[in-house]
Amino acid sequence: MPIQISAALRTMPFEDAIERILLDAPTIQARISAMGTEIADLYRGHDLLVISVLKGSIIFMADLIRAINIPHEIDFMATSSYGAGSKSSGVVRILKDLNKSIEGRNVLIVEDIIDSGNTLDYLVRILQERQPASLRIVTLLDKPDRREVVMPVDWVGFSIPNDFVVGYGLDYNEIYRNLPYIGVLRPHVYSGVREDQTAELHKRKED
Repeated sequence: MPIQISAALRTMPFEDAIERILLDAPTIQARISAMGTEIADLYRGHDLLVISVLKGSIIFMADLIRAINIPHEIDFMATSSYGAGSKSSGVVRILKDLNKSIEGRNVLIVEDIIDSGNTLDYLVRILQERQPASLRIVTLLDKPDRREVVMPVDWVGFSIPNDFVVGYGLDYNEIYRNLPYIGVLRPHVYSGVREDQTAELHKRKED
């Protein structure tokens, strides 16, 4: 069931919704530039397909691919995981599949944030069955304390604590994606949502 939010929340000024800035825009951009250089150096002279996992990673991917100064292609996937309360059922649905085959190609998965890792683990297994030449993962944010699945990640922008973060592509019920920084959401913003709904929203947003 969709989580309902009030009209007032949709028009609340950013400064009233954000408790603090965890990562400012210059810090994010500097790290993305460094990761882009490392990725370009690794794949230089090789085919590369960069895959964004929608929707949260679109802003990160847009900046990252501009920092990867070698020829490459892009594609997109969208998934949905669902379950009861705060626990995922382990069922993952592909809402949008890739437009092209990845067989024999070097694939880089771009994630906004890795939380439990359950959905990404499923996605990696699905893509491995399609026989890419290589498959690597880059994520802007990582919450290692929340990990439920062993997930080797090749590039991590920032490891962060278990805060409810929004901005730079990450949302709270589709709001705040356009913030140029990563901010911690004030508890009162989602205080009207039941505890089990809030846990489910965390999972949907970050997994």
